[in-house]
Amino acid sequence: MSPKIVTVVGATGAQGKGVVRGFINNPAYKVRTITRNPSSAAAKALADQGAEVVAADLDDLASLKTAFAGSHIIFGVTDFFAPFIAHQSPEKAMDVEEQQGINLARAAAATSTLEHYIWSTLPNSEALSNNKFLVPHFSGKNRIDKYIRTQEPALLAKTTFLFVTWYHSNYSFPVFRPVHVPIADKQVLIGAYDPTTPIQTIGDVSVNLGAFVRAAVEQPEKTLGGKTVLAAIETHAAAEQFALWAKAKGKQAQYLKIDGQAYRELWPLWGEEMGVMMDFWEWARENSWTLPGGEKVVGREELGITGVQSLEEAYKGYEL
Repeated sequence: MSPKIVTVVGATGAQGKGVVRGFINNPAYKVRTITRNPSSAAAKALADQGAEVVAADLDDLASLKTAFAGSHIIFGVTDFFAPFIAHQSPEKAMDVEEQQGINLARAAAATSTLEHYIWSTLPNSEALSNNKFLVPHFSGKNRIDKYIRTQEPALLAKTTFLFVTWYHSNYSFPVFRPVHVPIADKQVLIGAYDPTTPIQTIGDVSVNLGAFVRAAVEQPEKTLGGKTVLAAIETHAAAEQFALWAKAKGKQAQYLKIDGQAYRELWPLWGEEMGVMMDFWEWARENSWTLPGGEKVVGREELGITGVQSLEEAYKGYEL
């Protein structure tokens, strides 16, 4: 039997690398990677691993249709933060992301060989909170979810929605980056959220995500038809998670809570974007990664996923 073609969008990014890792060098699959620049060092590294590298642009529907041709499995992901940084506007970033995600869905729907579409998305904070919290980098993806659910019924039957939780590397974001206080020799994390706010994490997404995507593909009876898979390995309170990072790096840590206005003034734009996410998580707590209406997500236990790297191990190899 010929190997199934697994096409990975954003293959040079953190999520894409994780998905490639889950399928590469497995004779049952042939990995095709999609990138805007096949001549980049990252793309060449993928080719060296044995992946097919194909050029396509998320803003160009025709290029995506060509790149997806013959695919059996497609992993789709969009990047909110590139347009967010480029335009310094969450509204513009949501618009860009929505169109790119719809282009992916249309191209996937037009792929006659498609068996499974894995769409990387995030919870609907507006629906879960009765419109109390709009997290822009969640809501752009939620618009794409709605498009698939309402405009592409045939694709929906082949779709798994994938919630990818907190990355171990998120301390690299300006708003989460620890500040060293020399006189105390401590790393200080400044936030406006309660230190007990629970954070679900995938750990190192480039190491662990592939196990979730492959499990979803190989257990379609649990994941197809618009079901949602939760890619999470652990949950920690925000301050405890920071302490875990510090312990792994041999440092002393302290969480410092300030008021929301000061937090947003410290990090213009970023403080608002990430601040509202943390506000939502503090409010929703254990329901942060759930579905409106009580529909169940499919987690690690249901998929029988073992052997993932722990968050502490990920932090040991992580350099800010």
